[in-house]
Amino acid sequence: MTKIGFLRLLSRTSIFLHPHRISSSSFRINHCKRMVTLIVATTIDPASIGPASALLAMPCWHPGPPIQDMPSFVNQDVRLLKHDRSIVREDYLDNRWEEATGEAVDEVIFLSKHTAASNRPALTVHPIGVPHLKEGEQPPVGGKPAWAAPPNPRIGPWFRLLKSIADSQNLTPEFEVTLEATHHGPLTNAPTMFVEIGSTEEYWKRQDAAQAIALLVWKGLGLNGGAAVGDWNRNGSQQKILLGIGGGHYVPRHMDIVRKDGVWVGHLLAGYSLPMEDPGPSKAQANLEVGGTWRQAIRVAFDTTRAAFPQGEVLVHIDNKSFKGWQKNAIVGFLAEQNIKVGKPSDFY
Repeated sequence: MTKIGFLRLLSRTSIFLHPHRISSSSFRINHCKRMVTLIVATTIDPASIGPASALLAMPCWHPGPPIQDMPSFVNQDVRLLKHDRSIVREDYLDNRWEEATGEAVDEVIFLSKHTAASNRPALTVHPIGVPHLKEGEQPPVGGKPAWAAPPNPRIGPWFRLLKSIADSQNLTPEFEVTLEATHHGPLTNAPTMFVEIGSTEEYWKRQDAAQAIALLVWKGLGLNGGAAVGDWNRNGSQQKILLGIGGGHYVPRHMDIVRKDGVWVGHLLAGYSLPMEDPGPSKAQANLEVGGTWRQAIRVAFDTTRAAFPQGEVLVHIDNKSFKGWQKNAIVGFLAEQNIKVGKPSDFY
């Protein structure tokens, strides 16, 4: 029996052990609590409510308990929650669900729109957080300084499944299927991912794109009767996980690795999430002290990735071409100090 199956069996009888959200090595006792997946959609975003409506049109959904003023829907161990506020501002919905229902939230999946300067149509998947912000800074789109949610282990497998679905429904090459770097809120404690449609209102309202996202969730969570996709506890224990450092927002060099079957991915820190103060003429010195919050960002990303993948081995993959020599030297030196291993592409296959 798998770990998840064992926990769900116990949840129907007496008690079960539920992993603490911050440390994968510590546990707490929850009495008679069922573990569920929470999907969140907002009615004010067509790229959110569109896929949610398409998903709810599929079989076996029924009304669930309202949480404050938010209606919910139930299908097996999946809960879909709808609200009418900003998707990145409604914090701790996982905790609020558990407090209201007694069900422990095992993971959170947000459905949302994606915006981009290019306006290119896209289907995206990404982890969330703003680990590089200083205390006192105001996050522009949710979250809080020095914070990142544990990345949902499904991100890599679902990225590949989404590409397969988009190809089969002839959405590609019109839509690009891509990962994004870790960014924005809202605050959660459970492993979290965003699934998005981009990048303008024309595409946010596309029914074929909404149907593709709904099918991703339907198949990905095993609601179609098949095996769920990206279940770390069943398929991934003791494997390697990619923690991406460097590159642009769409993390192309990290994504090239994640395209391969069987690759697991945690946080993806783009260059803008690694603020490094230029030391000027002294940059050629050995053991250079480089200011900025880049160390904080790496440490937060590593710790939350490790917590999301119990018994896994987190390896950093560095986009070497995106860094200057002094930047790479500083990062590699810090990783060595922290006993964080660096992997090359072949280490993840």
